[in-house]
Amino acid sequence: MLPIDLETLRLFLHVLAATVWVGGQLTMGALVPVLRRAGADVPALAARQFARVAWTAFAVLIVTGFWNLAAYEGKDRAGFAATISLKLVFVALSGIAALVHSRARSRALLALGGAGAAGFALVTVFLGVVLTG
Repeated sequence: MLPIDLETLRLFLHVLAATVWVGGQLTMGALVPVLRRAGADVPALAARQFARVAWTAFAVLIVTGFWNLAAYEGKDRAGFAATISLKLVFVALSGIAALVHSRARSRALLALGGAGAAGFALVTVFLGVVLTG
């Protein structure tokens, strides 16, 4: 068996949190039409429950992301710096869009915030994959 060390734990927590943050947003977006048919207040109730888990995952992503940065020992510093900087911008945009979505009082802001949060999060995941190359 391969060794399990602190780096493995760090990466596992980061990927798990990303799975919850990004996958949860995509799942919630897919479920909204069904939830609306179950009752007018059901989507908001489901969103509030998901937010408890999602914002915790986002916090874990931030902590493990900085932990990943501290542990980085790669060769291509210039390329890494540009990619990680872009990734951090998209992390911030995803969080801001999710916050807009959670505070929205209109359907337009709900849709814009939700789509933005998920879209920016997907770009963040893509950039994370680029960083592993």
